Amino acid sequence: MRDRTGPGVAAPDVPRVVSGVCHGTLGELYQGPLRAGPDPDIAVVSFPVARHSRVSFTPGAVPGPASPPPLGEKAATAARLFLEHYGLRLPPGRWSARSELRVGVGMASSTADIVATLRCLFRLFALPYDTEVVVGVLAAIERADSVFLDEFALYLSGRHRLVRRLGTDIGFHTAFVTEPGTVDTAAVTPLLLEHYRRRGDAYEQCLTDLLRGFARGDAAAVARAATTSAALSQEVLPKATFESVLAHRERFGADGVFVAHTGCLTGYLFVRRPDSRARSELSAFFRSLGHRCSFARGGYG
Repeated sequence: MRDRTGPGVAAPDVPRVVSGVCHGTLGELYQGPLRAGPDPDIAVVSFPVARHSRVSFTPGAVPGPASPPPLGEKAATAARLFLEHYGLRLPPGRWSARSELRVGVGMASSTADIVATLRCLFRLFALPYDTEVVVGVLAAIERADSVFLDEFALYLSGRHRLVRRLGTDIGFHTAFVTEPGTVDTAAVTPLLLEHYRRRGDAYEQCLTDLLRGFARGDAAAVARAATTSAALSQEVLPKATFESVLAHRERFGADGVFVAHTGCLTGYLFVRRPDSRARSELSAFFRSLGHRCSFARGGYG
């Protein structure tokens, strides 16, 4: 086939597309009070997963026929706040969005949509990525975790304050299920805060153990602390599968158990990747509980 874009022949006019991408989470390795006390701050160590929200903008592209807006309400609000902050106007063009994250189950889907939208806009206007602007936009819209960072972090979700960066040394293989239904985080917050007051000392020890594990790069210690946090969560927002999953942890050689504390995920943490036989047995086990097993890589190390 001859090259039709040689000298004297104009190349096809392909619209320039800019995109933003943000990973989601598999719940949290810890969610609880930052420290014991009568007025607890909700602290989280989110569990990043290699599943993403993707948002793109094609300047000059003609919007398609009438259909639901490609950006959700929160992402659209984030775009408006970004443009207002910088005093910019969006050029004519077309948005598109795609997500691998389920809504309302604890995968940080809405936060990832917002961050992906903001990253797309930073690229569209050739602006340096500014986490302070991202945090400011998130704070105006919702409680959030730290998916705007590419590392583990201890983060105050309500105050939108980074307490401590925890690095990228820790990673896990996971096997997990998503139970039916969704959880309204705002609606259960008062219930959580009362639980944190009652169990503050246990949470404080759990967080201490978790942070020590991160400081030593000890994934097994982090997994044990995550299991404690999940068990504490079970006391206030129980998961139907949790007790069975916990009871069979040693059978599968899992290093720990994790949950989406205000979501619907429950699963195992493995420092080493389960082999094909173990994965088959895990799939059969979760199927016996009435759920389809999913496998994903979480964290970074």
